[in-house]
Amino acid sequence: MNTQKNLDRLARLCVQFGLGLRPGQELVLTADIGAIDLVRRITREAYAAGASNVLALYADDESTLARYTHGSETALETAPGWLYDAMAGAFRNGAARLAIAGNTPGLLAGQDPAKVARANKAMSSAARPMLEAITSGATNWNIVPFVTEGWARQVFPDLAPDAAVERLWGHVFAALRLDRDDPVAAWRENFAELERRRAHLQGLALDALHFEGGGTDLTVGLARGHKWVGGAQTLEDGTTYAPNLPTEEIFTMPDRARTEGRAVFTKPAVIGGSIVEGLVVTFEAGRAVSIEAEKGGDVAREYFTTDEGASFLGEVALVPESSPIARSGVLYFNTLFDENAACHIAFGNAYAMNLSEGADPEEAGMNKSNIHMDCMIGSPAIAVTGIGPDGARHPIMADGEFVI
Repeated sequence: MNTQKNLDRLARLCVQFGLGLRPGQELVLTADIGAIDLVRRITREAYAAGASNVLALYADDESTLARYTHGSETALETAPGWLYDAMAGAFRNGAARLAIAGNTPGLLAGQDPAKVARANKAMSSAARPMLEAITSGATNWNIVPFVTEGWARQVFPDLAPDAAVERLWGHVFAALRLDRDDPVAAWRENFAELERRRAHLQGLALDALHFEGGGTDLTVGLARGHKWVGGAQTLEDGTTYAPNLPTEEIFTMPDRARTEGRAVFTKPAVIGGSIVEGLVVTFEAGRAVSIEAEKGGDVAREYFTTDEGASFLGEVALVPESSPIARSGVLYFNTLFDENAACHIAFGNAYAMNLSEGADPEEAGMNKSNIHMDCMIGSPAIAVTGIGPDGARHPIMADGEFVI
């Protein structure tokens, strides 16, 4: 495996395909400081593509922990709203956004859940304008991975750090299709299949989805005027971009008040810097009324009450078990990967891109929140049935695979 060559290919894939960066466009990046090598490669590619300015903002594990080990009570409840407001303004004015994901899972597992919840609440509230600007369709954005040592150690704890990093990079490069002769052609082929599924589901004009299997018996009512999305997106000016790389999902908007039943989550969720395992949630009239977990239940309950909308759903997504990420058999402890290995639902904020033009968000049942957290419910045991407005039932997935 030629890691350096593949990092160069990843940088080009980010800028040219993931973002579709335009000449003269600004670019704002966020990354873990361990990903500085990739940031530098992306910066070079962006300027070569004609970027007018590239700004990188870094996070750091030790600095993040210092907030809890040395910070005052005030520090837990303070977030840089001025920074997020500035970033929101940049995105509304056309700057592209790139996030590099690779934070250490479970970094805050040893911290007081109540303190973590307070810090998360402050941060998510301050970041709300930025989140809305990113998901409003105003600009092109992309999320890609970088393997940090902290992430690799969580995925492969029995390997030496260097070996764990190398092993995880191998899986990441494969998921990004960088092991193909022409990664862009491979992604376009995948996006064509996602578009076929998306168009089929849109044509059914479903009222709800029913998930059943592995202990899950969940009916998710869909928003009136909902729109299925997946793969590439296009801005009004014709710029085509891919919000997530990798991506294997098609997703839409639930009606916040019409989720009923029980969801058994099939993969751990990294919530607020802690790993939550064995999550089981019961919904009534859209709200999560019971939240239990084998590990991290207090963290989940705190997080899903961050605000009024945090205990309702903002997304429902379908992913087959034959997804390359699922086939790898690796548990990534990283939402960018794990959400593309299984069907999932997301607590919190819904995306405006999942509403058809002219649909009224309030009438549609669009959920609003300062959080958006994907949790996986898919497995080889899951079946998904679409329910039409007339009650007609349409098989969508069986044994974790699409049948449409």
